[in-house]
Amino acid sequence: MRSPESPVLTISGLIKDVGPLASLDGKMLRVVSGVSLVAERGQVTALLGANGAGKTTTIECAQGLQKRTGGNISLLGQDPGQAGAGLRARVGVMLQDGGLPPSARPIPLLRHIAGMYSRPRSVDDLVQRLGIDDFSRTSVRRLSGGQKQRLALAAALIGNPEVLFLDEPSAGLDPHSRQLVFDLIGELRHAGMGIILTTHLMDDAQRLADYVYIIDAGRNVAEGTVPQLLQRDPVVEEGLEHVRTLVFEAPAGLHLAGVLPANITVTETRAGSYVASGPLTPADLASLASWWAAHNIMPGSLSLQARSLEDVFLDVSGKDIR
Repeated sequence: MRSPESPVLTISGLIKDVGPLASLDGKMLRVVSGVSLVAERGQVTALLGANGAGKTTTIECAQGLQKRTGGNISLLGQDPGQAGAGLRARVGVMLQDGGLPPSARPIPLLRHIAGMYSRPRSVDDLVQRLGIDDFSRTSVRRLSGGQKQRLALAAALIGNPEVLFLDEPSAGLDPHSRQLVFDLIGELRHAGMGIILTTHLMDDAQRLADYVYIIDAGRNVAEGTVPQLLQRDPVVEEGLEHVRTLVFEAPAGLHLAGVLPANITVTETRAGSYVASGPLTPADLASLASWWAAHNIMPGSLSLQARSLEDVFLDVSGKDIR
């Protein structure tokens, strides 16, 4: 459900050209071709796509870090390409490469950044929440990738922003650090912050996002809440039926033709292991159970699996997300 309040970010028909490139006969290369999106307060809005899809370019244009070729952008009610320091002070940005000074140590760096804001967050709180005290005596150049990510997130939050941009926030994080970051993102969302993240990790988006835009080759190809996207059916054009995968163990060589509708694909992947996939309904499951009962068959194992966002991405783009 979208918020009734003013969005933190609105992008309409964004176009971004780069070049000219000699390899393209001196012509400009269009890397973003009409992307549109809305990000609300108190929600996590995710931009998903494979590497090179245009996600990072889109959010850098949204932040005013790159000059757009065409389209309109409103960030907290202002055009980021023309706004001054007042807007930048209200926006937190965590870039994928960090942009942190290599010789600095974490806590002095955070205190220096905090001094640039009139109402900064508590440095000590962020240090404790993100476990930065564990590596506080180490210079940035000697930090691991995950440690740099945690420090970059703290730096993005130190100004107490109204909107937060996260570019691949879990890149390089170990499971413990990933949980720390995810918990903090959840708290920030609950407190009303608008959060825009880009990722090519579908599990992250499925866990965090309130609303998702899938971008491929610089264009919007799908959007919706996670449940809405997972209900997309590659067979049914209206996308209203739930696609599920039923995996079960039973005697080898069963002839299941006619037991399930024609739009359900049943495959014996190896002797006695079956996969049924498609827009399964409760009636379909009842029919299969009745057939088992009629033939005195008790499945050795049975699991019903929902589609993932990666499945949806493959459906709409035909590409591997990696």
